[in-house]
Amino acid sequence: MSVIARISSLAMRDRITTVGFALTGGWLLLVALFWLLTPPQEDTSGGIARLVATAGIVLPVALVWLGVSLGRQVAILRAEAYDLRQRLNRLQPDQLSGDDDPIDGIEPAREPARPASVPAPPPVQPRPVVNTPAVSDRPARAEVRTGDPVDSITLIRALNFPDGPDDQEAIDALRLSLKDPANSRVLRSAQDVVTLMAGRDVYMDNMPPEAARPDVWRRFAGGERGSAVAALGGIHDPEAMEIVSGMMDQDEVFRDTAQHFLRNFDSLIERVVPDLDDIQISVLADTRSARAFMLLGRVSGIFG
Repeated sequence: MSVIARISSLAMRDRITTVGFALTGGWLLLVALFWLLTPPQEDTSGGIARLVATAGIVLPVALVWLGVSLGRQVAILRAEAYDLRQRLNRLQPDQLSGDDDPIDGIEPAREPARPASVPAPPPVQPRPVVNTPAVSDRPARAEVRTGDPVDSITLIRALNFPDGPDDQEAIDALRLSLKDPANSRVLRSAQDVVTLMAGRDVYMDNMPPEAARPDVWRRFAGGERGSAVAALGGIHDPEAMEIVSGMMDQDEVFRDTAQHFLRNFDSLIERVVPDLDDIQISVLADTRSARAFMLLGRVSGIFG
């Protein structure tokens, strides 16, 4: 489900929950008034009357919260249906024209413009993957399930996202990589978390990582976790970590989006890294997507 659809679903569920609390409070207030205003009577019916009275109090509350639960589920289904309709609307023009261009469904994943009061980050050094097409003697190929294979250089360039509308090389790489469903899931979830963190002034361009050795990435790709791969948590900015930790604790939308991204990027590492050489791994580790993975992984504790 897209970020917008999740936000809409959560807002609707919050309103339904508020209504549930209001109805429950109103009912309990009426019960309290009844007991306070009714003159005391001698209890001659014993336990059965108390059982009936208790059921009369509890059952309406149970029915209210059953309705709340059903309403929340309906809100989720409506949000998913809306998201599905939006996806179908994006696909239909491509199917009618015969031109399948998956980048039409994703904006160039630049980090949002910073406010004027926030100084721009120092210029990022050009990455070898952009300026040096042949970074190794054997360009590995990422596994692709549909369409033509996407070589590792193209995928790595896509994971760094375009620097702007004039970054045609990165746009072309993103377009090609999005045609593979597995790569598309990683790229779209990475765009979501990078955009959400930038909304809180946490910019990946300001987070140069402490580089981990390529063999550490290979151990992670091979399934090792914990202290053996702790070096992958190479971003140590305390302010950024505090902000992201707060977002994970307090923002359900961001937490779901971040966990979805971590799962997808983890799968990409297992799928791609074994076929990369040391230089390619180093370049991959310096992309915006990998920086987001390091920061979120460190906050989530997956690196030990």
